[in-house]
Amino acid sequence: MEVVNAIGRRKAAIARVFVSEGTGKIVINKRELDNYFPSTILQYVVKQPLNKLAVSEKYDIKINLNGGGYKGQAEAARLGIARALVKINPEDKSALRAEGFMTRDPRVVERKKPGQPGARKKFQFSKR
Repeated sequence: MEVVNAIGRRKAAIARVFVSEGTGKIVINKRELDNYFPSTILQYVVKQPLNKLAVSEKYDIKINLNGGGYKGQAEAARLGIARALVKINPEDKSALRAEGFMTRDPRVVERKKPGQPGARKKFQFSKR
C-alpha cells in the first residue's frame, strides 16, 4: 500500500494526514501523539475513527497540524484520518458517517463588526 493523504479542517485548524501500513504509530508535527496532546480526551478524539473500525494497530499516521487551538486541531485530525480511511476502503464510509466523523463542522468564529467591541456586543448606551 502506498501513502494515502487527506485534509481535515475545523475552525482555524488544518490537518494534513498521511496514512501508510504500519504498527499504529501516530506522529503529529514530528512529535508522538501523547506528547503533542497530553490530554487523554484529545488523544481519544484523534483515535476515534481508528477505534470505530478496529484498525488502530494496522496503520502508521503522520499528521501536519497548524492553526487553531488544541480542540480544533484534534477534531481536524479526526476528520482527516476518517477521510483517509475512506480512501483506503470506501465500504467504511457509512460506519464513519453514522458516528459523524465524515462531516466537516462548519461553525467558525463570527467576525467583529465596526463600531462594536465584538461580534454581537455593543458599547454601553449613554442617554445623556
